Amino acid sequence: MTRRTQPVGLFRAKKTDTVDPLEGIDAVLADLDGVVYAGPNPIPHAVEALSQVRAQGLRTGYITNNASRTDAQVAEHLSSFGLTVAPEDVVTSPQAAMRVLGTLVEPGSTVLVVGGIGLVSELEKAGYVVTRSADDKPAAVSQGFAPDVGWTQLAEAAFALSDPAVHWVATNTDWTIPVARGIAPGNGTLVSAVHTAVGRLPVVAGKPEKTIFEVATARFGASNPAFIGDRLDTDTMGAKRAGLRAIHVLTGIDRAKQVLAAPKDSRPDFILEDLRQLFEPYPATQRSKDGSETSVGASVVRMSGYVVRVVKAGDSSTDLLRAGSAAIWDSGLSIHALDVDPALYS
Repeated sequence: MTRRTQPVGLFRAKKTDTVDPLEGIDAVLADLDGVVYAGPNPIPHAVEALSQVRAQGLRTGYITNNASRTDAQVAEHLSSFGLTVAPEDVVTSPQAAMRVLGTLVEPGSTVLVVGGIGLVSELEKAGYVVTRSADDKPAAVSQGFAPDVGWTQLAEAAFALSDPAVHWVATNTDWTIPVARGIAPGNGTLVSAVHTAVGRLPVVAGKPEKTIFEVATARFGASNPAFIGDRLDTDTMGAKRAGLRAIHVLTGIDRAKQVLAAPKDSRPDFILEDLRQLFEPYPATQRSKDGSETSVGASVVRMSGYVVRVVKAGDSSTDLLRAGSAAIWDSGLSIHALDVDPALYS
């Protein structure tokens, strides 16, 4: 069996060829919400797969935009599933925010915090004086998600940011966050509330910006890491911006319909149903001689003009999605202009 590393949608090879998501990789970095867990509970097969990654000698790290907890708290949560995780294996958006904040204001400055212990802890470790009141004349506002953030904290941020000299750093702007009961509003909705009040936008440190990936890559000494995420607009886009191999798993926010419609800068190199498929043969994308049909494994999709149809569903819904995505992505056409077979995403 021949192993290849080209991403789905760009690979032309014999039908015996497969691609290997982890070939040539020296570190595996994983998002948390929607990839490893949903709320307090692990996602099926995630723990076993990540343990296998570590057993193969690959450095394994975790990157999260969620700013509500410290790295130690996250490590404890992951360890409760049976994973071997130390605090230094966790890179949080507040840690990335400290790198950004350090370019704007000196340590020792007063910073108004909107968020919880995860953000407060990193501010204090970085040497900043934390306040919750705009009356303390902060040099900056640092904003991150916490479940108890409400009107009072958002209002204090708005009061402080009415001074254009006050810097504003947000840990992330995720619109949603997956939790045990479903999909809930994320930090992006809270940042938007402040933006509406002050007419300004923050500097963002977390995904999809490169800073958080740069922090992780440097910490783990990686030269060719892969990143596993569940969101195209933050995880995949950020990984691609930072030059990482992007692996998308369909256990969180973005599912088949979103993958098919992914814009060019948010298209993953690999698509997995769940993390078990990190270690399963990954069929390469094939093209018919006239280019009208795209196949992955036993799944075949035909694209004629603006019409996309399933020719053969095959025995794998993931392979069908891979084939459909490759056909649509390589066409150069907007998903909104296409007549797409519902079988590809239903």
